[in-house]
Amino acid sequence: MPRARNLVPLLLARDKGEPYDAEEFDRVVQDAVTQAVRQQVAAGVSVVSDGELGKVGYSTYIIERLSGFGGHTPRKPAKDLAEVPELAKKLSHIMGSQEFTRASAIDKVELVNLQPLHDDIRRFKTALEAEGNGVGAFLNSASPGLITAFQPNQYYPTHEAYLADLAAAMRPEYETIVDAGLQLQLDCPDLAMSRHTGYQDMSEAEFLSAIRANVDALNEATANIAPEMMRMHVCWGNYEGPHTHDIPLETILDVVLSARPATILFEAANPRHEHEWAVWAKADLPAEKVLAPGLVDTCSNYVETPQLIAQRIERFANIVGKDRVIASTDCGFGTFAGYGKIDPKVAWAKLQALRDGADIADENLR
Repeated sequence: MPRARNLVPLLLARDKGEPYDAEEFDRVVQDAVTQAVRQQVAAGVSVVSDGELGKVGYSTYIIERLSGFGGHTPRKPAKDLAEVPELAKKLSHIMGSQEFTRASAIDKVELVNLQPLHDDIRRFKTALEAEGNGVGAFLNSASPGLITAFQPNQYYPTHEAYLADLAAAMRPEYETIVDAGLQLQLDCPDLAMSRHTGYQDMSEAEFLSAIRANVDALNEATANIAPEMMRMHVCWGNYEGPHTHDIPLETILDVVLSARPATILFEAANPRHEHEWAVWAKADLPAEKVLAPGLVDTCSNYVETPQLIAQRIERFANIVGKDRVIASTDCGFGTFAGYGKIDPKVAWAKLQALRDGADIADENLR
């Protein structure tokens, strides 16, 4: 969820290793998480999250938990935005700047500090208990492959060697989330977005080989967790660009389906990927897989009508049955602190429309 103005400076200071008031940080994050859970429940969300409000970003927060990262390495722009530099400038004025640390792997990666996760869980459970209505709950975590896409390897002899240490280092985080009674959501945009961002210099064959290794590492790291306790999110990048270099879903689908998590969240609302419901319709989907298509666009302040959302739900329900469809969002509404264009009030309106659309579809599918 979008971070409040009073929270962004604290998150950025913590990310950069600058002095900050730890007690004030905990108080502000707790208030934000409590409010986010309350508003999700009020909007009718049946499986809520903490909004990742205690993290500077979904992919880079790990540098405060794992050793081996350092420096600040500028990244190449996404391939589609590199072709339209004037648009890229306009978007940066609208969305803000990404001020988080862009570290690289410069030494052996190991788990050194799990306390931030315990703090996330404590704050989230406090917020859940305040609601007292038994909603489902999940907590996000970076997949090993995602980390390699955002924190490039400058130390290990191979991509696979980097992944092996990441899998070992992240396993305690994954298992701690599930042991706390929460569903684990593994964020995996490396399986799609990284084709035109972090892995853009690879050939398609090299990319497919890399993401197969990423899924192998994810499966190894979650070997002790039941698939039904896990969700995985696949996306092509939560930004309003041309997306003309997005790799097609059909090219990566077999890799996505080989991952252990039972529930798959993916983009299905924006103009570049809504048509791919037809790809899912033709796929040989394992019976245990649950589809959680994005039914509202998280890059636009348009609020979708419940009727449109219901139509989108029904497409997928006609493929796998309504009991294997969860109405979701294309991505997050605020993937990095201080960065994004979605107004918080619009985000809540979109979630309410998602609830209303789900109710319409449920009635239509009886």
